Amino acid sequence: MKKTYTQKDVAARIDHAILKPFARDADVVAAARMCVKRRVYSICVRPSDVELAAKEVAGSQTCVSTVVGFPHGANLTAVKRLEAEKSIRNGASELDMVMNIGKFLSENFAYVENDIAAVVECARVEDVLVKVILEICYLSNGQIATACKIAEAAGADFVKTSTGFGENGATPEAVAIMLETVGGSMKVKASGGIRDWDTAVNYLEQGCARLGIGSTETVLDGGLAEGDY
Repeated sequence: MKKTYTQKDVAARIDHAILKPFARDADVVAAARMCVKRRVYSICVRPSDVELAAKEVAGSQTCVSTVVGFPHGANLTAVKRLEAEKSIRNGASELDMVMNIGKFLSENFAYVENDIAAVVECARVEDVLVKVILEICYLSNGQIATACKIAEAAGADFVKTSTGFGENGATPEAVAIMLETVGGSMKVKASGGIRDWDTAVNYLEQGCARLGIGSTETVLDGGLAEGDY
């Protein structure tokens, strides 16, 4: 028997994304207040917005997540680690880091694993979760599975489909591969292209633990969001 999802159920699985380059401080504040009001699990902001978002959600059930090496994953490992450390210090309790896609496609898997492990290492000290963004639109099915195994070996907590800035976002097919490959040891986050209630619920029913959504209120209220995230 399928679970009947309420607005509260879905909101509790959402990382509300406010990552567009043109988002202003006022937009971050408004989004944070919406997340608190709608009891959204986290607000996912750019690193420079972590401190502001943390101040706005303080004392609520909403936590702050942020991105690392966003959106291409090509930052030096030392830079990713520093970005993670600073974000944690400023109030982030979860990190969504982008896998180095170019190194992965070059089959330099040791580099990719060490890159992830460096962020995981500093996050573990503060009991902060790490989600690894695979950017599945650039990967074959086999590569998605390989990337999941690398993230698992590096000690990450989640694998995540997409940044929302690539050519495409989450797909049920990719999520199925992720769940089959590491679902027993890691959680899966679907992100990118979740613009209506049915799509959100379908990913939860499929087994995703978290959803990355940019139009959270529209989705929760049963509308159809415009745009690409």
